Amino acid sequence: MKLLGVYYSMYGHVYKLVKAAAQGALSVENVEVVIRRVPETLPAEVLEKMGALEAQKQQADVPVCTVDELGEADAIIFGTPTRFGNMCGQMRQFLDATGKLWMNGALAGKVGSVITSSNTQHGGQESTILSFHLTLLHQGMVIVGLPYTFKGQMRMDEITGCSPYGASTIAGGDGSRNPSENELAGARFQGQHVARIAKKLVA
Repeated sequence: MKLLGVYYSMYGHVYKLVKAAAQGALSVENVEVVIRRVPETLPAEVLEKMGALEAQKQQADVPVCTVDELGEADAIIFGTPTRFGNMCGQMRQFLDATGKLWMNGALAGKVGSVITSSNTQHGGQESTILSFHLTLLHQGMVIVGLPYTFKGQMRMDEITGCSPYGASTIAGGDGSRNPSENELAGARFQGQHVARIAKKLVA
């Protein structure tokens, strides 16, 4: 069973969550995991002004995803930062190029799942994931979230991301907060959960 992690991460927060999800998926027997990033749409000078070049360099060894790779996977975990309660423009542009997959039903019946990040605790994490689900439903995908069997999303002793819709992290207003261990645990749980369900569907 092949699981594909496809993400965009300007400052590295979503990248860290997707890597954690990959770890969770790899804990399931006979699962292959591939991580890809979507193409950047901003010029380098803009990324430099936004203070994102260093994080981009750290992801430079991750190959850029092609649309065809989506159709070759049995399950896909998408990762996107939230932009005003929705997915980022880079991810939207990439998904808007998947018309051929839709025409051929190439993603129908495959598992789709979403991970996100926002600057603030109520910065649109849930709306980003839920609105992302609309695209997955149009592609005929089977949506898998982060069930409450992951007890970490019920914690009251710390501010944390994660909801039944998917794993998430809070980056902080200046982007300095890294994903907490609880948030990474949520991503690992989600990756494992997605892999297990996808294996059953493939079988």
